[in-house]
Amino acid sequence: MAPKLNRIGRFLATALAFFLWAIVGVLLQFVLLPYAQKTKNASYATQLKVRRWVGKIWFFFVRYLSWTGVLQVSYQGFERLGRAGQLVVANHPSLIDVVLILSRTPSLNCIVKKDLLKNPTMRNQILACGFLPNSESLELLEQTDAVLQRQALLLFPEGTRTGWDSVVKLNRGAISIGLRSAQVITPVVIKMHPLSLKKGDPWYKIPNQKIHYELIVGEDINPQEWLQKQSIPMASRRLTKYLEDYFNSQTLQKDN
Repeated sequence: MAPKLNRIGRFLATALAFFLWAIVGVLLQFVLLPYAQKTKNASYATQLKVRRWVGKIWFFFVRYLSWTGVLQVSYQGFERLGRAGQLVVANHPSLIDVVLILSRTPSLNCIVKKDLLKNPTMRNQILACGFLPNSESLELLEQTDAVLQRQALLLFPEGTRTGWDSVVKLNRGAISIGLRSAQVITPVVIKMHPLSLKKGDPWYKIPNQKIHYELIVGEDINPQEWLQKQSIPMASRRLTKYLEDYFNSQTLQKDN
């Protein structure tokens, strides 16, 4: 009976968490509207202030989920994130990965799915924070180059959540952003067990046990070392393969 009661408790806690997420998200649309309307002319200082506001809300969301026993999170090496010119690349096993990272390091800028601008709880948060919708265009390359002149940028190079087989497959175009514009590329490995909140997986499909997350910052990669004596397209292919192997060597260990 105890395991069943525990699962019911986690279900109720998760339901309340996503209900509060929606309510707070809607309220933020009104609070952040003045900032969202001025996003093209907003200063970096203003965007950073908004990111810290939003980051605190996301931090309490994660704390609530931890306190109620829905999940447990550990962070390693996050003090090395947030440097100007740093491209942070992370694998993407679940729905709340960006929340876990930005609640801990809210100064990061982020490339987000363009479709999120249609989300009534997220649109003004994205615009007010100065996050970059993924338009997959030349304009995005120009925007990321400008951002990396003075900020750190978070990117999920898979483009979508990792599949149920847990095999990480990266988008080579995403990695080329780091080679073109970043001073340093830093991988962040996200491990989770058991798997949950996957693409197409409803929030109410509660696993049999608490979700354990580990977020581990890896060693820095110097883009210039990958560009020596080879073109960006060639370096991008090699670095993409290297990072795929790196993420899979870390995330598939538990399954093996």
